[in-house]
Amino acid sequence: QVQLVESGGGLVQAGGSLRLSCAASGRTFSSYGLAWFRQAPGLAREFVAAISWPGHSTYYADSVKGRFTISRDNAKKILYLQMNSLKPEDTAVYYCAADGYGMGSRVIGSYDYWGQGTQVTVSS
Repeated sequence: QVQLVESGGGLVQAGGSLRLSCAASGRTFSSYGLAWFRQAPGLAREFVAAISWPGHSTYYADSVKGRFTISRDNAKKILYLQMNSLKPEDTAVYYCAADGYGMGSRVIGSYDYWGQGTQVTVSS
């Protein structure tokens, strides 16, 4: 079992930056692939970024490529999402997720564990 807790969300103006964190506890963090997903009101949850174990491979949705950076600190058991040049369309609840295969996947069904989410609101 892995418990995930997100933090770092908030209200920011367009063009600004935020860094989200996801702290893990429970079973070993090291062997898991990790990802960020987001869900805007009325829309399905969508892939944002993923990182494999131990962190050599990263994947991004086209909509965030070049603006967001996913990283992980395996010693501290924390996943990060650095978000720059934020746009109003980035407004959503952001969730971190862990998959036991260690691959880091774009597919939502690959993930076994989820955090409770953190709200990101970007004003125009």
